[in-house]
Amino acid sequence: MTNELQIRKAELKDISEEAKEKRNQLNAEASKYAAERNELNNKTKELITVAQDLKVKRDEVNVNVSKYKTLRDETNAKANDLFAKADELRKEGGLAGPSIKEIRKQIDELEFKQQTSVMNPKKEKELVTKIKELEVEYAEKKQQLEENSDLKAVLDEAQVIRDEASEYHAQLAVYAAQAQEFHEQMIATFKEADKVRAESDVAHKNFIRAQEAADEQHKVFIEAQKEIRDIDKENGKAKKKDKDVKTKVDKEEQEKDAQDIFDKFKDGGKLTMEDLMALQRSKY
Repeated sequence: MTNELQIRKAELKDISEEAKEKRNQLNAEASKYAAERNELNNKTKELITVAQDLKVKRDEVNVNVSKYKTLRDETNAKANDLFAKADELRKEGGLAGPSIKEIRKQIDELEFKQQTSVMNPKKEKELVTKIKELEVEYAEKKQQLEENSDLKAVLDEAQVIRDEASEYHAQLAVYAAQAQEFHEQMIATFKEADKVRAESDVAHKNFIRAQEAADEQHKVFIEAQKEIRDIDKENGKAKKKDKDVKTKVDKEEQEKDAQDIFDKFKDGGKLTMEDLMALQRSKY
């Protein structure tokens, strides 16, 4: 092998070892990113499953929300019809104006204001006067109401139905709060799944990058190994050629020596044991 080929082979060995080491490192890196990606994908699936379960729960609760909303609205509609009938009876009986319930509500609000607010004497006196006026009006309305049995019966029935509607509304509020809680948890879980999926995408991109880089280093390794084998093959051919040439030269020399010995024999010369062995080697 020429000195130039020896140098090139040494360079190729270095290139091959370096490429092999880099390839192995990159393959290890790719495996790490693949494991990270797979773990994140599993986490994403788990989060989506949780979010879908929350959606099912929300939808189940919303069935009750819809149910109690319908009951509330239907019951309120019945109560409103009765209150409308009561308004007609008031007009017929000369009882127009605010209802006894509205008057009671005003009195309660003003009394609460009197108890909790700081007022100057003038304002407080005006407030007390207004409360007394409302109490008189309330007493009159109450007496009128008691004297009008039809109106009282309608208002009592309307209030019972309105109270029933309030109960339905309270149930509706409970279920609506539960549905909202499930909905918010579902949205938060889906967002978390999107975040984890994005992290998985980054890990997958890193996996592809490392895998492609490892493939490139593997190509460098294979090409270097191939070139080394080509050099060894050429070197083998050169050695065989040198051996064939040497064999040919040796054979020619043996034949020449044998001819000389034979000529010596023909001339009457005495052959030594060495001469006889030389003739035997040359197969003369």
